[in-house]
Amino acid sequence: MRKLNQHRSSRLAMGWALAVCWAPGVFGQVVPTEPDPIVAGRAAPPGTYGDVDVLHYDVAIVLPPPGGTAIEGRAILTLRPLRRGLRRVALDLTGLAVMEATVDGQVTEATVDDGRVWVPLPIQAAPDRKVEVVLRYRGTPDDGLILRNNIHGRPAAFVDNWPNRTRFWLPSVDHPSDKATATLTVHAPAEWKVVSNGTLEGEPTPSQALPGGRVWRWATEVAVSPYNLVFGAADMVVQTVGLAACGLAPASPRPDGCVEVTTWLFEEDVGQADLSFRRADDMVDFYARLVGPFPFEKLAHVQSATRFGGMENASAIFYSEEGLASGRDMEGTVAHETAHQWFGDHVTEADWPELWLSEGFATYFGHLYFESADGEEAFRRRMEDSRRDYLASEVTGRPVIDRGEQDLFALLNPNNYPKGGWVLHMLRGILGDEAFFRGIREYYAGFGGSVATSADFRDVMEDASGMELDWFFRQWLEEPGYPVLGLEHRWDEEAGEAVVTVVQGQDPDWPAFRLPMEIEVVLDDGTRERRRIEVRRRRDTFRFRLAAPPAAVRLDPGGWVLKG
Repeated sequence: MRKLNQHRSSRLAMGWALAVCWAPGVFGQVVPTEPDPIVAGRAAPPGTYGDVDVLHYDVAIVLPPPGGTAIEGRAILTLRPLRRGLRRVALDLTGLAVMEATVDGQVTEATVDDGRVWVPLPIQAAPDRKVEVVLRYRGTPDDGLILRNNIHGRPAAFVDNWPNRTRFWLPSVDHPSDKATATLTVHAPAEWKVVSNGTLEGEPTPSQALPGGRVWRWATEVAVSPYNLVFGAADMVVQTVGLAACGLAPASPRPDGCVEVTTWLFEEDVGQADLSFRRADDMVDFYARLVGPFPFEKLAHVQSATRFGGMENASAIFYSEEGLASGRDMEGTVAHETAHQWFGDHVTEADWPELWLSEGFATYFGHLYFESADGEEAFRRRMEDSRRDYLASEVTGRPVIDRGEQDLFALLNPNNYPKGGWVLHMLRGILGDEAFFRGIREYYAGFGGSVATSADFRDVMEDASGMELDWFFRQWLEEPGYPVLGLEHRWDEEAGEAVVTVVQGQDPDWPAFRLPMEIEVVLDDGTRERRRIEVRRRRDTFRFRLAAPPAAVRLDPGGWVLKG
């Protein structure tokens, strides 16, 4: 995602009314779930996750009429216990009332504690057996599902989940590592359009649960993390930007195998969209060729209510309604969020401290699109902006993989965005383009549809390059800071050598960096020579035999090292 200010097969298939009657008390005693401000936006306590694997969500939501705030929901979770002897499962749900719970068709008594719904499991539940949990619930979401007028004063409903705010509208295992397929059935006012993950299954039909409303049903057969599971509902204009990744989109439902790239915009802002989305299809083509097949069924770019400048929801990217209404160029955000479909959405960080595997990748690959489309200078400008953003930040004294940070929103910082992008750039500089991009493709192919850690990525890049890279990953991801480099040089007349000393002057609490890099020597006649060096100490001296004394010496002329 881009921060807002950064420059950066369901039993309800035959209809809702077959299963739901919304008369008060129809499901028996209400079990309230009180909001817990500690749970959402905070890292989970050790051991909270890992007991069950949710395989599929079948969700149905009845939105209120315009002006209303309460929703009705039913979630069918198909899950698998991950250990024998598991007697109950904890699902994240905050601020909504649970009306009924069933397990494998049998009514059970769910209990609520500390922002979680505890559901008993059958005694025979085991890792080799699927269990179906159904929860029916209602209430006004405190967060996650935003019900309010849009920027033009018309009612709308948009899900905004990141990081772990899915729990405010959907009972779930609200952690990025628990990926699942999903169907979402949404009952919305008749004049609205509804967009969600995956493919629209048939045309909208009249709703029996929302008088005068229509039912939209979306399904994704590609597993996604809970924070990627969304829908948006509003009066929107839908337009097709183009078709992309033809032959490189295995999940596409289209006969031609292409990805349809669309925009979903408020009518007042359609005319300003070309500035941001004019090359949105070309971006999909670029990443499909460079990295691997486009992973999802389609790609919709949606004007929405989100607290972020852009949010990379799988196959349905949401953008700040204010940003698009302003008419400013958001193409950099579009490239960043599109890159996320590969990195963050299909290959997902295994846990929150590994966020750079999502945001650093999207930052760098977002910049790479402009290197391809607009030239190397455009790419270098964006990399320089990233460098300055990081150096000017307040997180340079903390590592990228910051296991001590419990505030998940605080992880949306320059360590995980620009520094994470620069880590990839430096790795590319060390490995060379052939090995680097071969490794990227192998990483995507190996971990697509699953989760990964930095160690997984390191192992793949070591195999692709034949190099040992533990030092690189440890230095740039687990240690704080960056090198501040000074340069001294003199001419040794007797030896006919330039004597070059590189001094690392960064904060003494930061490490002395190991820096493979080039050095460029310029002679009086304009001749330029580049030599490869590797700095390892706070003060390192190198000697070069030259035909004449150097007129100038430059460190890292190619701009491959993040430095002050």
